[in-house]
Amino acid sequence: MRRLALPLAALVWVAVWAALRFGVQPPIPGQVMGLYMSITTVAILVYVLADQERTRAFLAPLVALLRESHLAVPRLGVLIVVPLLLGWYTYDSVRPRFDPPFEARTIHPEPPASFRLHGADFDVLRGHRPEGMGVNAQNLAAGRRLYYRNCMYCHGDYLNGQGHFADALNPLPANFRDSGTIAQLEETYVFWRVSTGGPGLPDGATPWNSSMPVWQDFLTEEEIWQVVAYIYDATGYTPRESGSAEGH
Repeated sequence: MRRLALPLAALVWVAVWAALRFGVQPPIPGQVMGLYMSITTVAILVYVLADQERTRAFLAPLVALLRESHLAVPRLGVLIVVPLLLGWYTYDSVRPRFDPPFEARTIHPEPPASFRLHGADFDVLRGHRPEGMGVNAQNLAAGRRLYYRNCMYCHGDYLNGQGHFADALNPLPANFRDSGTIAQLEETYVFWRVSTGGPGLPDGATPWNSSMPVWQDFLTEEEIWQVVAYIYDATGYTPRESGSAEGH
């Protein structure tokens, strides 16, 4: 196995990249993907360098490629192809982009009349916070823990849309402290958006590529209500009452 250290390391690296690239939905932002692959690269190198024999086996094909006379043709190919690939990547990263004309999108699209929540229909228009999930100290404390465990990375420590991953996302995460976001929405609307995430947006909301997960796949109904309650409490806003304004 040590003799195969280099091809095995390359295979592991490609397998991790493929799993993250094609096996995770919604797609991982580019900068986050780069971070994960950097960690993977460091982990592989640490494993290889931890054993002297494994290190020699890992380097042997590279040393042979650079020294052996019978490998002159492959060596020449590598010396040509690698700079070309690096040059193309650099050019593609810095070349001017001719983006299509701006296309407006609906920030708060019209919600569906109902949506599937853990196998049952939830009425967005006439629904309400279930009994036992009221806004109290216990639920707010639970909502705060859930927010900082799951939502803070995008929406920020201060709920202002400036989380660690925010700059890698398009559109940017919602700034809950902006009076144009949750302050304009009914509580059930926010519950729908959190529950269904980016994939739950209707066709009328395009062009969207929101990276928000479908949180009902990870949280219970009670936990989602607790997060919604905490977001309103932490920002000092109250949900818009049904019928107090037209549309969303």
